[in-house]
Amino acid sequence: MVETMEETTTKQPKDGNKKNRKSSEHRDKRRNENGLRGPKERLDGQTVGYYRRVSDMLNEGFPGDEEKVLFVDNVLREMEEKATMVAMDMTGSIALQKLLPFANVTQVGKILSLLGGEGGSGFQAVSCDRCGGHVMESALRQMSRCTDNSSAEEESPDTAEDSGNMEEQVLALSNVVRESILEFIKNPHGSHVVRTLLQVLAGCVASPRPDSRPGGKDKNATPTLTDFEAPVSFWYELKNLSASLMENVNVCLTDAIASPVLQTMLTVCHRKRPKLLKIMNKGIMGYLTGISSAPGVSPLFVFFKDQTGSRLLETVIQCAHKVLLRNLYKDHLKKNLVDLALHPIANFPVQKFIAAAANLKLFPKVFKEISEGLEAIMAAERMGVVTQLAKSCIEHEETQGAFLQHLLQAFHCAEPASRHAAALPLFLSLYTYELCYPTEGTEEGATLQRPLEVICYHGSCLVQSLAKFKDRSLLMNSVHSLTPAELVALGSHQMGSHALQALVTTCSDKSKGKFLRKMEGTYVQLACSRIGSRFIEALWNSATVSQKQSIAEELVPCENQIRTDQYGRHVWSKFGLAHFGKRKAHWTEIQTGECKKRKMFSDILE
Repeated sequence: MVETMEETTTKQPKDGNKKNRKSSEHRDKRRNENGLRGPKERLDGQTVGYYRRVSDMLNEGFPGDEEKVLFVDNVLREMEEKATMVAMDMTGSIALQKLLPFANVTQVGKILSLLGGEGGSGFQAVSCDRCGGHVMESALRQMSRCTDNSSAEEESPDTAEDSGNMEEQVLALSNVVRESILEFIKNPHGSHVVRTLLQVLAGCVASPRPDSRPGGKDKNATPTLTDFEAPVSFWYELKNLSASLMENVNVCLTDAIASPVLQTMLTVCHRKRPKLLKIMNKGIMGYLTGISSAPGVSPLFVFFKDQTGSRLLETVIQCAHKVLLRNLYKDHLKKNLVDLALHPIANFPVQKFIAAAANLKLFPKVFKEISEGLEAIMAAERMGVVTQLAKSCIEHEETQGAFLQHLLQAFHCAEPASRHAAALPLFLSLYTYELCYPTEGTEEGATLQRPLEVICYHGSCLVQSLAKFKDRSLLMNSVHSLTPAELVALGSHQMGSHALQALVTTCSDKSKGKFLRKMEGTYVQLACSRIGSRFIEALWNSATVSQKQSIAEELVPCENQIRTDQYGRHVWSKFGLAHFGKRKAHWTEIQTGECKKRKMFSDILE
């Protein structure tokens, strides 16, 4: 199959092109600085065309397993003598990454052995290459198939021997990494290979890296880890690698490329090796606190305020056990939380500490300290701290009332009580009362803000957390004080609809009925709105049968308008409004059954 593919020619750059020659020399010089030997060899145009066609064939798929096996065998035989060059070529790298999931464990092990060469001496050059690094990552991820029962049944009888070969190559790579740990973790491509290696050694493989090109989807998404049973030898090697990283903890604290490697180690240990995690966290904190600093100032604060060090501290706090968190607060953070929360960088590890403290008995102390500086924190626009504090208060009912009072004071609507009605718009917009409503000190002709027109992300998140508090009466009273037009605008707003939905769908049937009665006459407008249609669906799912009937009675007479609207037609279908108009008894029976089922499952979940 491979031999019959048509050959294509590629246009070669002219020898006299000085710009191309100069850029090529610059790339070769840069590669030498990364630890590679000599100028990089390149595939000829004919070979590049071959691997482009290989990539196209893999995209098309195969009619059967026999064709797939034959195709993979042919490609691997073709690349055997120049595997490194193929992996470090852009076109060849893409073809190899697509090919590896089709290859069996034996073939993946063979590819790794070809890339590593004798004694694994070639691993560093390939791993630290911008194209080769992706191939190494893809090959490492195939290790999970060695212990996958479903895949093992499809492999040949000597799968155990094949797995051993793959295992040997992974261990060989790890040995090379330990010998040149700094060269790997400080390289932008090699560090990603090390991170994937750590995950594989721990027995949890990550999804492939998202598209990092401009416009690529989910390029900032956190990869999902999938557990698999790692060989025993991997557990020992992971411990050896952790020791190597701890010997260079100073580099991981200051180097933006190396730091994520240690963060990955902490994350996978938190997932699979908690004892090793405790040892590492203790070592990191011991190193940080052992650094000399000014009298009376914790050396930790230098790293809390450092862009690279703070990210590592965030991971340490997220993965820390209770004793470490308690000591961290007692010895370093106590009486300093507000100052750190006001800092543009330090506030992020403070957010992680607030989240971690939610499961500790010391949370009321943390809450009291931060809430006293709540207005200053909001004035400094550190809203992540405020929203995280609100989330943590959900777990501690005794702090909810005090937090709400502190919020009212920060927004200047605590006194008189008549200002409480403005709480929801103010929280959503993060504006104080004087900016939005006239007071005694307001000058004539002064322009006042309209809070519902400037709803922000953090304001929406704050209200969504407050909606989970035990007592939501203050916010619901604020909802009821809004006009139907304001409620429609809120329900049709990209961020405001989430906040309003969180409040209304979790309130009592009586309060919800009061809200729905106020919304009468607006259901058609909501149903024909992109965001409003989702909001009315959420209302519908939480409503009683009688409340659904009231909504349906308003929607059915406008059948033509709703069914011809791109959003309304989905509402019409999901609400079963065609049945409501023709078979009302049957519709009522279906809705009653759905309500009972939803209530039953909600009771189980609670």
